[in-house]
Amino acid sequence: MLLAAAHPLSFFQAIVIGLVQGVTELFPISSLGHSVLIPSLFGWHNLVSKESSGGESFYLAFIVGLHCASAVALLWFYRKDWVRLTAAFFRTLRNRKIESSEERLAWLIIIATVPVGILGLLFEHKLRVLFTKPLAAAIFLTINGLILLAGERVRQRSEVRALAAREGLAEDGARRLDTLEFKEAGVIGLAQSLALLAGISRSGITMVAGLVRGLDHEDAVKFAFLLATPVILLAGVYKLPDLTGPNGDGIRGQVLAGSVVAGLASYASVRFLTRYFKTRTLKPFAIYCLVAGVFFVIHSLIYA
Repeated sequence: MLLAAAHPLSFFQAIVIGLVQGVTELFPISSLGHSVLIPSLFGWHNLVSKESSGGESFYLAFIVGLHCASAVALLWFYRKDWVRLTAAFFRTLRNRKIESSEERLAWLIIIATVPVGILGLLFEHKLRVLFTKPLAAAIFLTINGLILLAGERVRQRSEVRALAAREGLAEDGARRLDTLEFKEAGVIGLAQSLALLAGISRSGITMVAGLVRGLDHEDAVKFAFLLATPVILLAGVYKLPDLTGPNGDGIRGQVLAGSVVAGLASYASVRFLTRYFKTRTLKPFAIYCLVAGVFFVIHSLIYA
């Protein structure tokens, strides 16, 4: 095991966790879970001990910086989409009706963001105190793997294909993203709220919810990433006082270093995943979550 640094957060720790967070924020394997499990694996127990005991901590301030970096990477990657969606949103306000697919998608994102925003404000701190522990994160990571497998299985059922056939087909037989109902967007937003539990992936649960509603992998991942952008960014802005206040004292250089790494890793991840899901599925990520989850459960029990 690696020993924890004398300083609360070393530059080496910041870079390692920044890299892990940048990748796992978009890969369907839970960034919050890994931000708890990786320090546990390396023996960096000082990073999350105060966090899991109920107090606000420098580690939370650090994670806020990493999340903002991932949000900026997503914004940049989808910058053309966001320009069109923003214009479409204001067009609906001006015209007081929804006409185009981009206008509809803009409102789908807004509606799906509302549930996780409300639940996050109400329960984020309580859930973080209860479940930001290595054993709990490992258990939920295992559950995340089962959710990904279940989503792939449900996607292949004839009922989902029949739903796609009734409500609009893409060229490959899957349902188009702009045919989602507003109530379905709300359900997907509720599903995304499960990511408040360390170990449950925000992108993974959103992709599964999209697949269950008949989307193909390419549209499901695009909707997941577009939906994740305002959620991650707003959560980062909401928690920014933790970084600018006393909890950020002495670690702002480490936050900058980790955020640069996280931003670059997130951008590389979204480029890879948008190509990967054109032809492939969630199964490899599900298997990883199951194997890693079981490993970390055993590790947590041994080193508790």
